[in-house]
Formats: sequence, C-alpha cells, structure tokens
Amino acid sequence: MIEGCSKTNANIENTGFGYTLSVIGGKHKIIILFWLFEKKILRYNELKRCIGSISFKSLTNALKELEAHEIIIRKEYPQIPPKVEYSLSAKGETLIPILESICDWGEVHR
Repeated sequence: MIEGCSKTNANIENTGFGYTLSVIGGKHKIIILFWLFEKKILRYNELKRCIGSISFKSLTNALKELEAHEIIIRKEYPQIPPKVEYSLSAKGETLIPILESICDWGEVHR
C-alpha cells in the first residue's frame, strides 16, 4: 500500500497521490518536464519541435497548468518579436527523481 494514499474510503483527489496526478497528469506534461530537464531552457517553438505531435493549444494549456502549479518558470523578454523562455522551477526539479524512477521501472519492465 502507498502510505498516506491508502486510507480507507479516502477520496483519491484529497491525497498526495491525487495532487501529484493533477499536476503532472495528462498526455504531454511529463514529456514537457523531460525536455526542460534535458535542455534546461526552451522557447515555445523549440519545445513544440522536441515534442512533435502536440497542437499549439494543447502545448499552451499544459504550459499554463504547469506554470500555475509553479513547476515551470515562464520568462518573457520585452522585445519585438516577443521572446518567451521556459525552464524548470526549483519545485519542478524535485519531480526529476520521480521521473527517473518511472524511467528505471520502464527499462526493467519493457
């Protein structure tokens, strides 16, 4: 059992597990975190190219959600044309060991 998440009759949304899923769940969020960890700083179009099969709307929504949870940092430069860069926040970097564990599990079980 996962301690703290396995309380009898617990609503999963009210657990740490539920919160984590709300932050990194979805089709592309973990992939976004992977690329920001790998490259450190990416502009919007660079990130889209790294991911490949993602629509502009889906990428924008995922980035806004990750920013709202303070997992990524959005830095906007006041210039024309506009320049925006994304990077992991200190909070976002704490997810990297979890992502590495997921990767390790996949390597063992694929």
